[in-house]
Amino acid sequence: MADRPYTLLSCGMSIDGFLSTRATTRLMLSNDADFDRVDGERAASDAILVGAGTIRKDNPRLLVRSAERRAARVDRGLPPSPTKVTVTRRAELDCAASFFAPDDTDKLVYCSTDAVDAARDRLGSAADVVDAGHDISLRRVCEDLGDRGVRRLMVEGGGTVHTQLLTEDLADELQLVVAPFFVGDSGACRFVGDGAYPWNPDRRATLAEVRQIDDVVLLRYALSPRFGTDAP
Repeated sequence: MADRPYTLLSCGMSIDGFLSTRATTRLMLSNDADFDRVDGERAASDAILVGAGTIRKDNPRLLVRSAERRAARVDRGLPPSPTKVTVTRRAELDCAASFFAPDDTDKLVYCSTDAVDAARDRLGSAADVVDAGHDISLRRVCEDLGDRGVRRLMVEGGGTVHTQLLTEDLADELQLVVAPFFVGDSGACRFVGDGAYPWNPDRRATLAEVRQIDDVVLLRYALSPRFGTDAP
């Protein structure tokens, strides 16, 4: 079995730690300069993972936007954008979502054993459906991605996925962007939920970089000894 990929968590949040509001519209937590930085991280990755809730709420395309970066990937024998990956327990996904658009990008859907047949019926040829066990294990997902040749995995949310990867000590790097405003709604989605995190007052995470990007701030944390080994 191959090692799990180098795993980078990429997230934007408000000053008070929220990813979104309860409104149906997407909350813009970044700016053009930071979107370009994130695009560079995407281009350097082998796969991008988001939770099914992020697909339903934000409808992300998860493609490399820069034509120059896409061309550089093709020159290296890679597809223009990384493989798209999602995880779902109930397979409640719309095959018309942007995630599943016919864009020359491989798509992997990891779902619980009980939902495999329903997911395959719902998605058809839009994605490869993978059995992730009766109780989905993100460790199993990461190990399977490693077996598929994914060396660098970028994770773009949402809060449930971030929480599971962090509490299971499966992240090597966290890139956290703080937007200059508050949400102020306890019913909105936070960056992470409750859990037993490896980083606590007795084991502090290592802050590797602080960078101002126009009106947002990037905080880059090293979460494992592998930090930076597969970073661009």
